[in-house]
Amino acid sequence: MDYDIKITGGLIVDGTGSKGYFGDVGIKDGKVAALGKAPGTAAKTINADGKVVCPGFVDIHTHYDAQIIWDRMLTISPWHGVTTVVMGNCGFSVAPTRPDHRDMIMRTLENVEGMSVLALREGLGDQWPFETFPEYLDAIEARGTAINVGALVGHTAVRLYVMGEESTQREATPDEVAKMRKIVFDAIEAGAVGFATSQAFTHVGYDGLPVPSRLANFDEIRELCGALGDAGKGMVQATIGKGLAFEQFATLYKETGRPISWTALLSGLGGSGLGVGSAMEQLRRSDELVAAGNKVYPQVTPRALQFELQFRAPFIFESYPAFKPVSRADLEGKKKIYADPKFRETFRELIKTGIGSSWHKAMITYCPHDPSLEERFIADVAEERGVHLADLTLDLSLKDNLETRFRMPIANANEDEVLPLLQNKNTVLGLSDAGAHASQLCDACASTYLLGHWVREKKAIELEEAVRMLTSRPAEVFGITDRGTLKTGVPADVVVFDPDTVGASKLRRVHDLPAGADRLVADAIGINAVIVNGVLLRQEGVDAFNGASQNLPGRLLRNGSAA
Repeated sequence: MDYDIKITGGLIVDGTGSKGYFGDVGIKDGKVAALGKAPGTAAKTINADGKVVCPGFVDIHTHYDAQIIWDRMLTISPWHGVTTVVMGNCGFSVAPTRPDHRDMIMRTLENVEGMSVLALREGLGDQWPFETFPEYLDAIEARGTAINVGALVGHTAVRLYVMGEESTQREATPDEVAKMRKIVFDAIEAGAVGFATSQAFTHVGYDGLPVPSRLANFDEIRELCGALGDAGKGMVQATIGKGLAFEQFATLYKETGRPISWTALLSGLGGSGLGVGSAMEQLRRSDELVAAGNKVYPQVTPRALQFELQFRAPFIFESYPAFKPVSRADLEGKKKIYADPKFRETFRELIKTGIGSSWHKAMITYCPHDPSLEERFIADVAEERGVHLADLTLDLSLKDNLETRFRMPIANANEDEVLPLLQNKNTVLGLSDAGAHASQLCDACASTYLLGHWVREKKAIELEEAVRMLTSRPAEVFGITDRGTLKTGVPADVVVFDPDTVGASKLRRVHDLPAGADRLVADAIGINAVIVNGVLLRQEGVDAFNGASQNLPGRLLRNGSAA
């Protein structure tokens, strides 16, 4: 056979932004062997008449660090055409981690990234197959993955490794910073895509404490990023916050020469709370940074950011001082706090301003004792019952042992404000959080949503540009050098989709995580085939590859390449 796989008759969109053209794609020995014309026979032929053939999608913000240990298929990303992911975002890698700190890192992930600690404990097991970051990369590579994976080394993990519990309480000493810098350098040398950190006030860890990276001063961040400058490779992913914004990004780029991508540029957040202005002001300042020669790129998302939450784990509110006792309390302790009149008075005030003000637009999504309330606005029910919105929220929660769920819009609800962010040449798609906040949201479907909603329905983005945004653009920003385009000789990561139907389904809740923990998922529509390194992974919405096999087709991308 001339080819292992031949895709015939499709509209080839190569990921560069160039105009699509009709032709065939021939795949042999894991690489693209022919493009446009592919004469000869193939072991398998895929008819792509009426379909688009393009590079596999690259998702640069997934938090799959823990899930990858028990789910080598990295569901649900491949469903939606994603063939390459980056994890370790916001500083929350699971390596390096000392055995004595494993519970702390899991409890941090539980709070800050909405991961079930029971699922983490069962999924990761008692004997983690790694301690250091190089060992983590080796473990991933040895186990295999369905899709390609790049990993960032995380500031929070590094700080915890060096400082222990004091990492959440104080600044580091010069000796501790030097040890951290060596760990970061070794991680980059071992193949980390880059270094990730966060100063976001919403990043609250176990016992209501700030995540370790938030205790770092800017001098510490400069030192750790300096390890990338020493290595001459890697990029910085930063979650913006007080003391880590535009001026600091310019300094970091000037000193290290390494690209920076920051999270996240969202509309409707009330940017003044971050000290960095509105979304359009942030966009203007970003453009100025790039125009001045700085490779500093904000991450944006095509979807409205909406959280489903229970008051068992009220992530959205945990950055408020009033919720610190809640974060530290067990279930019964939380219930006592919520019944306290003084706490209720504070909660009423809290939801008047800032992020809390969005609670007035929240909906009840699950109410075991009264299902008739589901998919109704809390404010409407409160008005009908003549009670305050805050009191109704807590009363409903207490009546169902804090099982009641609410959906709260956080950002990106106004599409007129979102479109300029997507269209700006200096932004990059990110923030799917595919492996995080699993019970609270599902944006792993951002790729199919972009193609279905913004390209087909809204006609706001051209097809070729949307494919570039999903492929070569994120690969370029994150230094992933052998993915993101279709050309002969490159690894054959390919997606075939129907432009007339592609999209994402409504969210549904499943209980398929370890320990039976739940998560929200969205099914992909119109994804006809997903090929990873020349292997057909999925076809017509069904896994075409045996996930139990030891020879999964994904590759670990050390320093952004499988070479």
